[in-house]
Amino acid sequence: MTTTHDPLALDRQVCFALAVANRAVLSVYRPLLEPMGLTHPQYLVMLALWGEAPMSVKAIGAALQLDSPTLSPLLKRLEASGLITRTRSAEDERALVVDLTDAGRALRTDAERIPPAVVEALGVGLPQLEELHRVLTDINRAALAAGALDKGAPQK
Repeated sequence: MTTTHDPLALDRQVCFALAVANRAVLSVYRPLLEPMGLTHPQYLVMLALWGEAPMSVKAIGAALQLDSPTLSPLLKRLEASGLITRTRSAEDERALVVDLTDAGRALRTDAERIPPAVVEALGVGLPQLEELHRVLTDINRAALAAGALDKGAPQK
């Protein structure tokens, strides 16, 4: 059986292509984020906050599709780095509100160089990256609608 007709051929698997692309693209981000003192997951949190701080921890988790046990250590490290604050909500003391510090707001200026540097490092045209983003967003939306990240969701 040739790989062009084998449904289990490694090079035909979407999951394999996504896993390799994920590792490759994140390896491009790593040296760009290091001088800022951020990991890629921390960068994603900061992107969410630069878009609409302050935010509840729940809202950040929803925006990033992360659960609390994954998000909490990220927030603790960002707080220890002096980039964010976490305080109890005045309206609901059970809820934590995350806001940027002055240093966190100032870091946005450095971060503005990241997207063009990634595009340049990848050597792929912006239209291709925009199309990839659109396709991945559609796939993510469909997967979420099918309950892909729901805890205890039945596997279909």
